[in-house]
Amino acid sequence: MLQLLKALQASVLVKVAGLFFLLLVLCIPLARIDDLNRARGESQREAAHELAASYAGPQTMVGPVLLVPYVERWMEPLRDAQGKVIGQAPQSKEMTHAVFPDKLNIDGSMATQERYRGIFRIPFYTLTAALGGGFAGFDPRSVPHSESGSSIEFSPPLVAFHVSDLRGIDGSPALTIEGEALRFRQRVPGLPDHATYADGIHAPLSGAALAAWQAGKPLTFDMKLSLVGQDTLSMVPIAEETTAHLRSPWAHPSFGGRFLASERSVTPQGFDAHWRVSSLVTTAREQVRAGLSGGESDAAAAVVRTASAPRHASGPLQTFDVSLAQPVNVYSMSTRAGKYGALFIGLVLMAAFMFELFRKLRLHPVQYGLVGLSIALFFLLLLALSEKFAFHFAYAGAAGASVALLAVYFSAVLGGWRRGLSFAAFVALLYGALYGLLASESNALLLGALLIFGMLATLMLVTRKVDWYALSRRNEAVPAATVDA
Repeated sequence: MLQLLKALQASVLVKVAGLFFLLLVLCIPLARIDDLNRARGESQREAAHELAASYAGPQTMVGPVLLVPYVERWMEPLRDAQGKVIGQAPQSKEMTHAVFPDKLNIDGSMATQERYRGIFRIPFYTLTAALGGGFAGFDPRSVPHSESGSSIEFSPPLVAFHVSDLRGIDGSPALTIEGEALRFRQRVPGLPDHATYADGIHAPLSGAALAAWQAGKPLTFDMKLSLVGQDTLSMVPIAEETTAHLRSPWAHPSFGGRFLASERSVTPQGFDAHWRVSSLVTTAREQVRAGLSGGESDAAAAVVRTASAPRHASGPLQTFDVSLAQPVNVYSMSTRAGKYGALFIGLVLMAAFMFELFRKLRLHPVQYGLVGLSIALFFLLLLALSEKFAFHFAYAGAAGASVALLAVYFSAVLGGWRRGLSFAAFVALLYGALYGLLASESNALLLGALLIFGMLATLMLVTRKVDWYALSRRNEAVPAATVDA
């Protein structure tokens, strides 16, 4: 029995199986570190929600839209129990006709800043924009009658404008139509309370603007707006032709939404982007009409209509967006680094095993366990440091501490500083390769595959002439390595 135990202790195969088991055990702290990383990332998202609740959230800009309130009147026949007409009763209902701009041009600049909630930094912007365009001349015949023989009485129109978080409006927007300065007021009258855009702002037409509308003339408008938002600005292309031009010193934009920028330039000094969207390629108008009406019933959907518009539109609101992306999200980078944790530990344990075989030493399982645990703790140290310092500094600090620890430890375990430094150099090379994988996200799969292939090829070439059975017999006479106090 004693001979069997000694044979198992000297067996290379048993040693390799034990290292695989140790690797599986070390996946437990790696999983816990990954859970911690995800929790910290969730805390960052909660911080963003808290700032959105107390300051301003992401903004979606809709408008301006010209709304024409009117009353439709008709006579409803009264019938007796036998169905005979015995008279007529007047009926009426209040409705609103929506007129979208023929052209809408948005020209603005986004000044950026970062606000803090605890240790978390959240990007915000202040949009300073000029909106220009025009509405076609109003033709009363374009308003459809919902009842036969009815008459329509129009009320003075108003201009409606909506952003998703009104607290972000800095000051009062300045609107000028046909040279007449108009003043915005709260909410949008004439819309159901449950309508999406009922909580916007509106400016009644007056003076020269009202006179031009009554005369059926086209209306040109200019609007100045200052808007604060968090992270993302979305714009809805509601005009026949919507164009936009945005500039910002933020060097890491993310363009999204239904329509990407037709032209864009991104440099270390910021970005410059242009959009052009035609009403022929978007259903944004129908979606806005549904939002003006509340979109919950046929009766509500009839409140806002135009001559040939569908009554509702499904799906998310079609917009074109720009977001202030974080150049390096430390939690996503730490998560990506953690995905290589098991591979990293496996490569380091393999290197230690090679030293044990070729240097005629014996390493105890406890020593292997300490080496693997030091590599696992690298990922925890990386997460902690990256919350306080730039990611590249945090990575260098965590990797440097891990390499220094292994150099000192293996200098004693392997019986010499040269051996310890050579092992530490191998680990430093692995850390450098891992950083290259993280820095080149688009090529991470290719680089990772090449790294694994290269390591396996090196191992196979180095051990191609090794007599593993002879090594097992030799290990029976090799004393275990010890650490000097």
